[in-house]
Amino acid sequence: MKTPEVVPSLLAGDLARLGAQLDAVRAAGCGWVSVDVMDGHFVPNLSFGPDFARLAKSRGFFVDAHLMVSNPLAAAPWFARAGADLVTIHQEAVADAAAALAAVRGLGVRAGLAVKPGTPVAPLLAALDSCDLALVMTVEPGFGGQAFMADMLPKVAALRAAVDARGLDCWIQVDGGVGASTIAAAAGAGADSLVAGSAVFGAPDCAAAFRALEARARAAFAAKASQT
Repeated sequence: MKTPEVVPSLLAGDLARLGAQLDAVRAAGCGWVSVDVMDGHFVPNLSFGPDFARLAKSRGFFVDAHLMVSNPLAAAPWFARAGADLVTIHQEAVADAAAALAAVRGLGVRAGLAVKPGTPVAPLLAALDSCDLALVMTVEPGFGGQAFMADMLPKVAALRAAVDARGLDCWIQVDGGVGASTIAAAAGAGADSLVAGSAVFGAPDCAAAFRALEARARAAFAAKASQT
């Protein structure tokens, strides 16, 4: 079983001092960040290009490029070349998830599969053997700062049960509305990768915020594991 990781999202960073914010959370022990990529078509917003993956990689992070785009297999090579370690694509954007995940892995990176809130967990469960990461969106993707959708946690629990039963090496990630009041519930349901945006980079002290979230997540995850 993996140790839960808090994954700050660059979407909530202050672009005027993003390098300094990244250095601060890195010094606090953060090893993984998420680059949220939006194209204005798959979701109603625009965000980052590959240079942000390159920036995070230059700071020594494990970089997860979350492609909220209509053409993930066209975009994935840009982020692989920029230094992303893991590229996450959406179930809703591909015709054949297993083939798409194989194509991502063929770029020399790890592959993740995500589902929006309105998509059942079944496609993720079916694709788990092809995934390095399974992502349950806990907000409608497109904008940061939204409220956490607790009714997505049964999806997380179902993935946790499947990953453990099959002995798979697959992260279970939640993304959206993760903060001090919600991270314990997400980790307690079985998430071991927890994307937090404004809860980290919107805090007065992003390093302290990261450490506090990490402690909450790891305590809740350990408590749940001890009951099984």
